[in-house]
Amino acid sequence: MSPAPRWAYVLLDRPAALSGPAHRFWTAVTGTTLSELRGERGEFTTLLAGSGDASVKAQGVLSGPGGAHLDLCVTDVGGFARDAVRLGAEVVLDAGSLVVLRSPGGQPWCAVQWNGEAVRAPVVHGTRLDQICLDVPPSRFDAEVAFWSALLPDWESRAGSRPEFRVLAPPPGFPVRVLLQRLDDDGPGGAHPDLACADVEATRAAHERLGARVVARHPRWTVMRDPAAGTYCLTGRDPETGGLPAAR
Repeated sequence: MSPAPRWAYVLLDRPAALSGPAHRFWTAVTGTTLSELRGERGEFTTLLAGSGDASVKAQGVLSGPGGAHLDLCVTDVGGFARDAVRLGAEVVLDAGSLVVLRSPGGQPWCAVQWNGEAVRAPVVHGTRLDQICLDVPPSRFDAEVAFWSALLPDWESRAGSRPEFRVLAPPPGFPVRVLLQRLDDDGPGGAHPDLACADVEATRAAHERLGARVVARHPRWTVMRDPAAGTYCLTGRDPETGGLPAAR
């Protein structure tokens, strides 16, 4: 196996026509500023933290509603991509220092060159965008868990708080963890970002003032939709550790 990932980014994929509202919302809720736009159409930007290294980027997509995907930063992009293919992924695009792949469960993700990122940004407004949730159809769930667990052997693969969840927890100091969620039916999968919140209700109210709206409430998380129609979740987890609060 190639060396393990050294860093990761959650990519917020939003319709290009709604990039403005998406950028304004996500910089506000994460306490970040935008980098210069880059890409052939100015479709990419990084959400720059006030201190520490960034771990969130945004992409304007030309078709579909968008969603989210994971970028894993590695020292050997080609070798890591070959490991992924050997474990069941397929290559969508090979651009040398960036390889776009698709997991066995149909999830797009990227292997990208690590650029020295090492310091996790601090918690802002009592929250941290620290998780990407992969929504996986039930017929593909076991294969998806096996793929990510094998690709990331240094990460702890463990049962989640509910039977349909599987957590892939990275080593300490890593900015992003992965939650795999088994869907109820074999419709299309997808992915969305999750924020760990010290106070879900206070965060919900703040996000609504910025233009988000509630989609559904659950005991430990609230499903939201941002001003660019992207789905995300506010979760009742410790923003520092990512874990659930201790039982009282």
